[in-house]
Amino acid sequence: MTKTKMTLGKALNAGLRQALRDDDKVVLLGEDIGALGGVFRITDGLLDEFGAKRVVDTPLAESGIIGTAVGLAFRGYRPVVEIQFDGFIYPGFDQIVSQVAKLHYRTQGRVKMPITIRVPWAGGIGAAEHHSESPEAYFVHTAGLRVIAVSDPEDAYRCLRQAIASDDPVLFFEPKRLYHQKGEVDLDAPLADAPPMGLARIVRPGTDATIITYGAMVGTALNAAAAAEDEGISLEVIDLRSLSPVDYDTVAAAVRRTGRVVVAHEGSREAGVGAEIIASITEYCFEYLEAAPVRVTGHDIPYPPAKLEKFHLPDLDRILDAVDRVLERPNSLSDAAETTGAQR
Repeated sequence: MTKTKMTLGKALNAGLRQALRDDDKVVLLGEDIGALGGVFRITDGLLDEFGAKRVVDTPLAESGIIGTAVGLAFRGYRPVVEIQFDGFIYPGFDQIVSQVAKLHYRTQGRVKMPITIRVPWAGGIGAAEHHSESPEAYFVHTAGLRVIAVSDPEDAYRCLRQAIASDDPVLFFEPKRLYHQKGEVDLDAPLADAPPMGLARIVRPGTDATIITYGAMVGTALNAAAAAEDEGISLEVIDLRSLSPVDYDTVAAAVRRTGRVVVAHEGSREAGVGAEIIASITEYCFEYLEAAPVRVTGHDIPYPPAKLEKFHLPDLDRILDAVDRVLERPNSLSDAAETTGAQR
């Protein structure tokens, strides 16, 4: 097995190239994805190799792009749509939830919708308004869609190819702040040998508490686990990978081992993915819990300006404080309680 070191962005480019080579029914659609190679250069070089009939520059009209993908899917193609930025997906929202999600589901698979919708996603790059958002909860709530969030180059390469090969429509979230993160990728491994994209993975084993997260937050959680180790605390980190469906077998097994859970994500707290994860954990594993699960999330506000986003994104300190809460160690809330008590 030979691995190649590449960025997450290059891994996605390699995944698209291989999918285009494997199946001449794969077609790419998006704004500026041709000669420019996309704003993040994920489709760089693909126009030259595969031509303008398979790498199609579209008008600035997300509803039209998604509608075109539906028509192509009806005719047996496997369209891969690039939404230029996460906040631009909303003009295509009706097509995604009313058509893409319903046609395959309601016909019990007789009408296939093998559409992959790639979404540069979430914050951490100091972008302008509408260029850093976390809309995944909208789509997790929509029956008939698979929702995938990758966190490293190798998983990005494999999962993107699996998404394109799937007969289910897939929302494929790519954490844009990780586009330049490097990792080892096995470009020659058979896709059939890769773990299914619907499975969560344990990226770090631990015994004292479990951190459940996805996307760019996986790296933050791993940093928290490394910092906690210096204090003799063993933290397990789970990368969900699939947000719909969720691999609750892996999640529940982890909770039963540690009894203490922190769920972290960049999206808003209210009705977010973390709320559903914790509700399900409480149903499945109540008798194993040693403490109430804790969420670490973005705030319930419109995404803030670039100079304030560091206060919005969950960071190392907030995750470690949540770990202190589930381990019943001194934490920000206990300090507040002591201060309130002293004032009384």
